[in-house]
Amino acid sequence: MNTDAINPDLSAPPIATGPVAPSGGAVRRAVTTAVLGQVLEWYDFFLYGTAAALVFGRLFFPIGSDPLTGTIAAFGGFTVGFIARPIGGVLCGHIGDRYGRKAVMMLTLLTMGTATLLIGILPTYQQIGIAAPVLLVFLRILQGLAAGGEWSGSILLIHENAPQSQRGALAAWRPCGAALGFVLSTGAFLLVQYLPAGEFQSWGWRLPFAASAVLVVLGLWMRRSVGESVAFAEVKATRLESRIPVIDVLRQCPREVLTVFGLRFGEGAASYLFFGFSITYGQFLGIRASWILSGLTMSMLLSIPVSLFVGRVSDRIGRKPVYLAGAIAIVLVIWPYFTLLGSGEYWKVITALVLAVSITLGILQGAQPAFIAELLPVHLRFSGLGIGREMSSVLGGGFAPMVATALLAHYRSAVPVAVYLGVVGLITIITTLLARETFPKATRAAASRQAE
Repeated sequence: MNTDAINPDLSAPPIATGPVAPSGGAVRRAVTTAVLGQVLEWYDFFLYGTAAALVFGRLFFPIGSDPLTGTIAAFGGFTVGFIARPIGGVLCGHIGDRYGRKAVMMLTLLTMGTATLLIGILPTYQQIGIAAPVLLVFLRILQGLAAGGEWSGSILLIHENAPQSQRGALAAWRPCGAALGFVLSTGAFLLVQYLPAGEFQSWGWRLPFAASAVLVVLGLWMRRSVGESVAFAEVKATRLESRIPVIDVLRQCPREVLTVFGLRFGEGAASYLFFGFSITYGQFLGIRASWILSGLTMSMLLSIPVSLFVGRVSDRIGRKPVYLAGAIAIVLVIWPYFTLLGSGEYWKVITALVLAVSITLGILQGAQPAFIAELLPVHLRFSGLGIGREMSSVLGGGFAPMVATALLAHYRSAVPVAVYLGVVGLITIITTLLARETFPKATRAAASRQAE
């Protein structure tokens, strides 16, 4: 449907949000609060993925004699959390587009923190039987609902407060918060793995989950200090709003929602294969878990400067060419990644993770926030991102570790996993080629003049 013929103001790239410019202090508060909240939010979310690879298969899903079978079931719980994300994206998108971004960010952090703390005190299958995996999956669903709204809310809080000429650079801070959250969660598991094996299996794995309570309280305190986004405040002031955003965005912007889906698809699958499946594949090969965890920690830290640099580059040359480079890198990195990881040598394992996480994901995650936010109009943006990105998170990211582990268990080889990753990467390449440039040359020049 051609929305230009209906309302050109609604379908135009939402980079021009009006004459009101946020103060430098407001922008810094928005960035700091969003990033720190992301650190806390994704610390909680990544804990499950790490625990699923290391302990949940034995403690909550003791199925059969092959340990990969229990791990597949544990990653099934990981996938269920992703299935809940579109529901959370729709609910949070409705609240965010109707009542504001800040309310959503408080709600998602509280929900995520409560679910994570309860996972840390949950009895195992041996203690309460089938109720243990059922409760674990239920808490994972709560995590998924919260994550479905958190990602979009944190991006919009930054993007909608940032000057036009710096939106790529500033929005790129959001994935840096997620990277730090992953580093904290992985570091927590690295520390507790120094406990004797029996103690780690019985109670040591619970400590990282319990520690999240302190982090969530801190996050809620910080988020109270941030105001509503400037762009959303302008929409409310002009009464340019939708009563049912989720319906309106599908009617008015179906192509944009599908584009968000495709742009996220390959990046989501690659992310969770490199994060979660790397640990499982390392165990399959007999590589020390500490090598993989330390390599992931190092590569995630290195992805931060890559993402920040890429976000800045996208402000100079546009979003599309930068994102296309990252999408192509998914396909190019597959064979070096599995070859280096399969060598079993420490420095090659680290190199594989740096190529995959620091460079490939760093490029994609640095360019993605501003790119997909600018595809949608302000008053439907939260809902559009919630539907497109979170549906893609289910089909791309959520199923990826389980599918990859199942392929490994059946074929006892990484070749089918590499083919699978190549296919999803190709989908994102095609989507990027078909997507419109959301920050074209003329707009970049105008934004630069305005900033001077």
